[in-house]
Amino acid sequence: MTQQRAVLTIAGSDCSGGAGIQADLKTFTANGCYGASAITALVAENTVGVQDVFPSPPLFVVRQILSVLQDISMDALKTGMLFDAEITKAVVHTLKTHYGGDVPPLVCDPVCVSTSGHSLLNPDAIDVMVKELFPLATLITPNKSEAELLLAHGRPGAYPGISTLEDMYQACKDFFTQFTPGPKAILLKGGHVTATLADVDRVSSAHPEINVVRDGLFGENMEILHVGRDLSGVELVVDMLCENSNGAITILARPRIESTSTHGTGCTLSAAIACGLAQGLSLLEATKAGASYTHMGIENAVPFGKGHGPLNHLHSIAKISIPRSTPSNPYPFTKLLIQENLGIWKDYVEHDFVKRLAQGVLARESFVHFVKQDYHYLKYYARAYGLLAAKSTTFPAIESATRTILNVLHEIGTHTTFCARFGITADELESTEESTATMAYGGYLLDIGLQGDRTKLLMALLACLLGYGEVGLWIKKETAKPGSLAKLEGNPYLHWIEDYSGPEYQNAVRLGMETIEACAMDDPPSPTRYKEWCEVWRKCTKLEKGFWDMAMQMS
Repeated sequence: MTQQRAVLTIAGSDCSGGAGIQADLKTFTANGCYGASAITALVAENTVGVQDVFPSPPLFVVRQILSVLQDISMDALKTGMLFDAEITKAVVHTLKTHYGGDVPPLVCDPVCVSTSGHSLLNPDAIDVMVKELFPLATLITPNKSEAELLLAHGRPGAYPGISTLEDMYQACKDFFTQFTPGPKAILLKGGHVTATLADVDRVSSAHPEINVVRDGLFGENMEILHVGRDLSGVELVVDMLCENSNGAITILARPRIESTSTHGTGCTLSAAIACGLAQGLSLLEATKAGASYTHMGIENAVPFGKGHGPLNHLHSIAKISIPRSTPSNPYPFTKLLIQENLGIWKDYVEHDFVKRLAQGVLARESFVHFVKQDYHYLKYYARAYGLLAAKSTTFPAIESATRTILNVLHEIGTHTTFCARFGITADELESTEESTATMAYGGYLLDIGLQGDRTKLLMALLACLLGYGEVGLWIKKETAKPGSLAKLEGNPYLHWIEDYSGPEYQNAVRLGMETIEACAMDDPPSPTRYKEWCEVWRKCTKLEKGFWDMAMQMS
């Protein structure tokens, strides 16, 4: 059995449960860690604001920390609200005394002001935090306001406001020059900075050392999720991770969620990162995992309270819950499916067959063999939709499956005409022997149709529909890039590319995604059922890749 990692939070409380140590302990549990706490202050607060703060005596804070550390080995530490200079000094002294120079990974969330504007850190504590606590920290996680306050410390005037990504970049640089010795890294949170994809591209172009990690809809090989949308103006949340040891700078960008369930977001993020570090992840991987966990917590939040409610800390361990559809994430279940098997999905939609076809250099015999086998595959595909119609219990669902069969029959006519351009006759299509890959894939579709329910069969059928839609869009995107080898003009496979990137096929893709989203939302899967769905999707995605492999073996 793998040993469970332990994390200690040293922070204030939140009697409403959304922030402070309550949020930290929920986050530790949800991320598979054992959680312990030392309370620096009792805070009377709710979703509307902070009503009162009762600080713990510094000696009692020390006793809490030692009670934990002298009994349980901690794999990571996290500090939150420290309230004043005396408590901050007590925390630093205790950690130094207990650990000497070998403090475990420490994430410092420099909580200064609550979301509602209430001061949570006395001014005299800033000097102690900056000079004594930061040098012990693996990572500090200030937001915009906290960064401005900290960087103003020791300066003759106020620090210039942080309002752009370029300002965030400069602020990160200033942290390391101003605070020496200082933390090993800083994660400057950009939740209060307005940014777009164009802004991210602009700052990353100006500073080539910046690595951009795009989460959510902006992950690669997810073109079908945002077809027809102009992403350049979509509002993002952008966090900037700067590591002092190697100078690495990483931007983590994801779509902004329009939500009031953001109470305790900073506490949750820093606690989740501490879990990742406790479990041995690199700082970058721990930060990515923590940011993703927090983002999903906001997406899955249930409204509580009259103000800014808490996010959902238990989304990762509760029964599988499908995030609600939002303007920034219109197909959340489809996105989950792709992310569950991202490696195989990428191998499928960016296969060498696809790349060479996009460049117009795919061997003719490979394409001809593929087309012949695709003709036989479509028979299986149509028969599987016949089973889908039989499993459907409403007339709209029966009609949808029937229309797909009619579309396949129409596609066969187009298919035959298209094949004629490559010298393939209708008789040749019929007489060509099925390959092992075709029989394996077709047989699997029919098997799922016989053994599973309607939704499980839909999972099997959509891997083809969505994958070819993604391939069509990916090729069109590649051809538009300067210096790309992919091309449309003079490409012998232009007609094929236009078919799958065109509006008619993309409309079918959209309808397919809407269908599966509705199924998942109307009948949410249990963890076991969700696992079955993902396995069917994985298997069919792998079989699709095998279909390309088969064609390439002919060249």
